[in-house]
Amino acid sequence: MIRRCRDSDIDTIFVIINESAQAYKGVIPEDRWKDPYMSQEELRHEIGGGVVFWGYEAEGGMLGVMGLQNVRDATLIRHAYVRTAERNRGIGGKLLSCLLEQTSRPVLVGTWADAVWAIRFYQKHGFTLVTPEEKERLLREYWSIPERQIETSVVLADARWCADKECGNDDTP
Repeated sequence: MIRRCRDSDIDTIFVIINESAQAYKGVIPEDRWKDPYMSQEELRHEIGGGVVFWGYEAEGGMLGVMGLQNVRDATLIRHAYVRTAERNRGIGGKLLSCLLEQTSRPVLVGTWADAVWAIRFYQKHGFTLVTPEEKERLLREYWSIPERQIETSVVLADARWCADKECGNDDTP
């Protein structure tokens, strides 16, 4: 079952994000890694900034989370994580499909350039890498992230965005 997360789910969201983010350790630039990957304060800040988390529940617990955030004329997919032991079972795809149904707006996703598994996941689900120039513009306009993160990230866009914007750089970095 997929449902919108409640305030009472924040501890579970925190655990899932930080457990799953271990996959980035040694992959993303060392200066961008920290433990925990996302603090409780950062998580609360993200929620306060409009990120709405949805959770995938099965077997008596939450197995994955993914957030939506409306920014300007687009919807951003934010903080998509599945418990390590539950990966490759379709949970991320089900969450993404459910979240895409929640919006009629164009959808953008930002992720680490070196997280090739994440890039492939979004490409498999119809997203296209935007050009490096468009990436720079989008990350500055739609996200509030440090310059170093902009340098080391990519942006993928859905077909609604690409219909009239700059896309088509579908080479995985």
